[in-house]
Amino acid sequence: MTKNENIFFTHNVTNRIYFNNIVKKEMKAKILAITGMTALVALASCNEDLVTYKQNDIRVQVSKGDAWLHDFPFLLGTNQKNPPQIAIWVEDLTGNYITTIYVSHKIATESWQGSGNNRRKESLPVWCHARGIKYPDGLYLPTKDEPLADGISGATPHGNLDVKMRPVGDLKQFVMKIELNHSTDWNNNYPEDAKEEDANYSGDSGQPAIVYSAEIDLDSSRKQYTATIIGHSSPDGNNGNICPDTSALTSALNIAKEITINIQ
Repeated sequence: MTKNENIFFTHNVTNRIYFNNIVKKEMKAKILAITGMTALVALASCNEDLVTYKQNDIRVQVSKGDAWLHDFPFLLGTNQKNPPQIAIWVEDLTGNYITTIYVSHKIATESWQGSGNNRRKESLPVWCHARGIKYPDGLYLPTKDEPLADGISGATPHGNLDVKMRPVGDLKQFVMKIELNHSTDWNNNYPEDAKEEDANYSGDSGQPAIVYSAEIDLDSSRKQYTATIIGHSSPDGNNGNICPDTSALTSALNIAKEITINIQ
């Protein structure tokens, strides 16, 4: 993979032809040609009607849960309601990364507010390490100098997230993964005063990112899939491992109410 994911791949994943600048912005939606699919993102629930679905299109719906908005410390002791950081990507059935469908603008462009020199590697580490692209500072998340393309990224809506994908190739069976995380949502198991040498140290993340997964088979007659929680990320973001034990998490489990993948 190159560090520019705004590209088109041939139907044969092993033979990749790269064309830049193929993204067209239209009516607050973003269109991206990717490996075997085309993705269109409606960035807020109020924009869902702007998306027209055709037969065999794939619709990913992330419904907000009770903890979708989190009080993030802002200026002069005030808080602002922040939606979570999100990444949606596709892997093959053996766990090999194929492509990113959608990722939050902040992590895609390193545009964190008040982060200082903290690159926020603890934000979405499973997605970052799945991509496998190491940047000059040794970390696996994009930089200001080498951001992801606009066609992949967008601001997380305060309402539900709606993503449309259109299969255009031979990719019929794959795994869709979704990673979500809030900053500073500390709890008793992941406290703010944890030290860097502690196993529960998570930087500014608080509770680690939660990871959902769904195995999709476009050759079957099934029309709806529900992504299920498969675990959480490493608290400090030093690796891309998924821990299946989520018993130490609290509000993080309620960021999303439901994630469904519908075959139209």
